[in-house]
Amino acid sequence: MWVTTVLPKTVPPVLSFLTSTRNPKQNSFHFRFAYRPLNFKVSATKQQQQLPEPKTDQNPSSSDLGWLPAFPHVLIASIANFLFGYHIGVMNGPIVSVAKELGFEGSSILEGLVVSIFIAGAFLGSLASGSLVDKLGCRRTFQLDAVPLILGALRSAQAHSLDEILWGRFLVGLGIGVNTVLVPIYISEVAPTKYRGSLGTLCQIGTCLGIIASLFLDIPSETDPHWWRTILYIASAPGFILALGMQFAVESPRWLCKVGKLDDAKTVIRNLWGSSEVETAIQAFQSVIKNDGSDVGSRWLELLEEPHSRVAFIGGALFALQQFAGINGVLYFSSLTFKDVGITSGSLASIFVGLTNFAGALCAVYLIDKEGRQKLLIGSYLGMAVSMFLIACAISFPVDEELSGNLSILGTLMYVFTFAIGAGPVTGLIIPELSNTKMRAKIMGFSFSVHWVCNFLVGLLFLDLVEIFGVAPVYTGFGSVSLLAAMYAKYYIVETKGRSLEEIEMSLNPNFSVRDKQR
Repeated sequence: MWVTTVLPKTVPPVLSFLTSTRNPKQNSFHFRFAYRPLNFKVSATKQQQQLPEPKTDQNPSSSDLGWLPAFPHVLIASIANFLFGYHIGVMNGPIVSVAKELGFEGSSILEGLVVSIFIAGAFLGSLASGSLVDKLGCRRTFQLDAVPLILGALRSAQAHSLDEILWGRFLVGLGIGVNTVLVPIYISEVAPTKYRGSLGTLCQIGTCLGIIASLFLDIPSETDPHWWRTILYIASAPGFILALGMQFAVESPRWLCKVGKLDDAKTVIRNLWGSSEVETAIQAFQSVIKNDGSDVGSRWLELLEEPHSRVAFIGGALFALQQFAGINGVLYFSSLTFKDVGITSGSLASIFVGLTNFAGALCAVYLIDKEGRQKLLIGSYLGMAVSMFLIACAISFPVDEELSGNLSILGTLMYVFTFAIGAGPVTGLIIPELSNTKMRAKIMGFSFSVHWVCNFLVGLLFLDLVEIFGVAPVYTGFGSVSLLAAMYAKYYIVETKGRSLEEIEMSLNPNFSVRDKQR
């Protein structure tokens, strides 16, 4: 899920994610896909498999509204990502006022702890999310997860001591950890295959909007020392909306089929995908459930077995590369970069970065189902690498001070934009696509737990590395990791656009064809 903003003292978490919807100024989406057979590089064993060429519409309509029935449900789920973005940025401006009022002013360690304590909660929430989704389904898990989000925001707003605000932030993190896993799973399972990528990037857009909203709401905190309580009270409102909205949203048809509620699954498919898809989809669901034993539950130890271990490794590696490519560090240091060219307002610099991030997420809406996940990942990381090397050169070889400053600004905005096009949204989307029905939630939980650990390490070490080696060498390191990530995406990530989750699972699971022959 991800996305982040500029902090005065500490580095906030960043989520990669997520997904999209239509531009409000447009009447519809209409994508025409030119598909060709794809050779899939499946794993480190370099096993090659080929999916059948996806079906294309014989009579494409000039006004394709196939995304529309699923859109309201995806939009409700994306409120969780809005909350994530909001809580990333909500403490940035008023942290000094919070520290002064609660008695820990001047302690950079405690100020950083208040801002980032929710990483610990998010880590635990990510691990707990898999079992919750498997047992309760997506809708009930969303509603249950709203409880710590609401209580955490209220407790933080009413805090009169350091302990109280830390507990509030921890509860918020717990809810965020569950939601970052849950949202991409839900969207991937309810969205029509053709629009799964575009609707999936709505996660990233929700995060961007949450960050931007928090930055604007932070502005009064510069003059009102008690404003932080108001914006934390406001943070509880989306939690109530999410819990209420999920009462009217549909459950994942794949989960309904897994727990034996076939009639309910058929109703959801009919309403969201169309009547013509019902029988085909149910047959595909039942086929993969029988093959992998999804109806008997899953265990964490199964992550050590093939093919689950392969996908879990890919998911963890993608998030580790995403974080070590330096998104948190770049966004932290961007405030100083903007100051060098005369933009002294940290809030204004953050808004520039946030709007760039949002623009990139909007581009991802169009590109992700047109160009595919793998191309976006490769292009995104290559763009991030070029941006890092540009900034490193501008700092190391300052031919002209003004030119170096402008190149640094350009490199920073390029980095954020290219991150938002691919590395941000695609990482969170492709992992549930590659995961099978039985282990999808647990693979996602494991992958995001890796995300939070790496996120914490980058935030912990970034400033020390800059102090020891300097900005240019650290940025060169980020660029090198970005190049490594592009190579990893080239050789180890398979293309999933235009294929149903069941088609992908059947293709990537070598045991599937064997069991079919035995039957």
